[in-house]
Amino acid sequence: MEEKEQIRKLRTQLHDYNYRYYVLNRSDVTDEEFDRLMHQLQELEARHPELFDPNSPTQRVGSDLSEGFSQVTHRYPMLSLANTYNEEEVAGWYENIRRDLGGEPFEVCCELKYDGLSISLTYEEGRLLRAVTRGDGTRGDDVTANVRTIRTIPLVLPGKGYPHQFEIRGEVLMPWSVFEEINIERQAAEEPLLANPRNAASGTLKSLDSRLVARRHLDAYLYYLLGDEVPFDGHYENLQAARQWGFPISEGMQKVDTLEDIYRFIAHWETARHDLPVATDGIVLKVNSGRQQRTLGFTAKSPRWAIAYKFKAERVCTRLNDVSYQVGRTGAVTPVANMDAVLLAGTTVRRATLNNEDFIRSFDLHLGDYVYVEKGGEIIPKIVGVDLTRRDAAAQPVKFVDRCPECGAQLVRYDGEAAHYCPNDSGCPPQIKGRIEHFIARRAMNIDSIGPETVDEYYRRGLIHNIADLYDIRIEQIDGDGSRQKSARKIVNGIHASLAVPFERVLFALGIRFVGETSARVLARHFKSMDALMEARLDELLEVEGVGRVIAESIIRYFRNPDNRTIVERLRGYGLQMALATSWQQGLTHRLEGQNIVISGVFEHYNRDQYKALIEQHGGKNVGSISSKTSFILAGANMGPAKLQKAEQLGIKVMSEDEFLRLIND
Repeated sequence: MEEKEQIRKLRTQLHDYNYRYYVLNRSDVTDEEFDRLMHQLQELEARHPELFDPNSPTQRVGSDLSEGFSQVTHRYPMLSLANTYNEEEVAGWYENIRRDLGGEPFEVCCELKYDGLSISLTYEEGRLLRAVTRGDGTRGDDVTANVRTIRTIPLVLPGKGYPHQFEIRGEVLMPWSVFEEINIERQAAEEPLLANPRNAASGTLKSLDSRLVARRHLDAYLYYLLGDEVPFDGHYENLQAARQWGFPISEGMQKVDTLEDIYRFIAHWETARHDLPVATDGIVLKVNSGRQQRTLGFTAKSPRWAIAYKFKAERVCTRLNDVSYQVGRTGAVTPVANMDAVLLAGTTVRRATLNNEDFIRSFDLHLGDYVYVEKGGEIIPKIVGVDLTRRDAAAQPVKFVDRCPECGAQLVRYDGEAAHYCPNDSGCPPQIKGRIEHFIARRAMNIDSIGPETVDEYYRRGLIHNIADLYDIRIEQIDGDGSRQKSARKIVNGIHASLAVPFERVLFALGIRFVGETSARVLARHFKSMDALMEARLDELLEVEGVGRVIAESIIRYFRNPDNRTIVERLRGYGLQMALATSWQQGLTHRLEGQNIVISGVFEHYNRDQYKALIEQHGGKNVGSISSKTSFILAGANMGPAKLQKAEQLGIKVMSEDEFLRLIND
């Protein structure tokens, strides 16, 4: 068989397996066999780059080339729906439909209103052509490269009978399980939690790196078919056809012809929605007949033939028993409300974060208060009010602690900060373990063979008391009884491999309070070595772009502590990178000094992050948006027309990739 034909057959076979697994929830092949076929296809495609197909199953993993988004005009405007919040308003809409149709019988399609990001998919000859967000309803962002990573969206339709060209719309969603997993990781890293799956899905789909989108495992449900050749007049019937063509269509959909049936549908899903794997925020009601939809028409903002019924946010009242306090990696102390157990949105809730002292004061919380609790994004419990009529006259106000609940140190509150901190960073157990977990994290030293449970075990056994102790661990210490030889060797090898991590990530990994990834990179490239940074004065730190007084003073406090200096010297002795790579420093120039540069488009020679590094290496500054202060735009292919228009209006030079490389290599 010719390799071209092999490629075609493998693509068809893998598309079919993907459809059966992700849409039909059926596995007809082992993981091992699927991977074998995928690797075979990858090898064949590598030998035949002329047969590249963006819809190949191998492209599901994404790439780092989705730089910027071009704007696309919708063939059919994507309008929003009018909202109702009670059955009386639903009845009013229903009677208006009856009146406007002159008493003609009509059916209503009842659907779940999924809480995600609206998307429009265009298919031609059964192949995904384009994916566009709602945008302003008239124009949206072309996010095709990112949507191709979503496994439930077919790249090539496995069914038959679809039109030559059509559009299908729906919602891109982040499943609850993925959302919870991400928030657990963010909580461990003391990063702000994602508010809800809808915002998380939107932020993910708008990422400029489609590899990140692939890792987030987004899902989708599609709910509206448009085109000149749709097979049926009925909306419900068209979606059933689309299901046969391979699209993920919700099972939570029903066609009814009475108002009472609509009420029953709403009542059922008010409760049953809590068992769904994705977020919902209401019900959508649509007149089923396309002919009747055209008769009813549109207002300026929404169709008259459809309406959304929004679920009310669930709120319960329960008793606040006491407040406990948690200490994080940076020493931040977070108050937590401990309450009588109560059922909320399908789960039992006993605890809710109180954020900080200012939050407690804003509600004037007293012990024994009856508090109203909601779930932010229907997953994160939060206190939203107090029933003052039930407050006991002898109730005592909640007082924020003044000492660390773990080590007893006097808490401090820095200027401009809402949180209180424990300053005993070298002797407070949660901070010590938290800093070690931060140090080994993927974005820091990337020692992925160790997790939080392992850190806790090693700390309790006395193997580690700080980050430097990791490099003293020996296989025989881990594998005490000889049963964990393989995992012990993997851990030690993983620790040793981290010696190659570059200086800017080593600096971030130290866990200096308020020094994040970006500020660590900027500081590393400004001072170029750990020694220079350790000896920097306050005024020198404040000269660094993006470093304010809070960060500068935190750096000085960190290196003034002799324990921290000892740790840094130990790390140096083990071989960690304590200066920028010589090759990077040798490439430093001032060719772009004082210039603010915007990057836009898809590039051929380097990716976006590499160009950012080159700009900084030559003294320039990366900026995210075009303004009168922009020096020039480094433009690749597919630069967005809106950016190009703004550049022309402001008279800003647009520089090609080759022109830029000639400039810095002159």
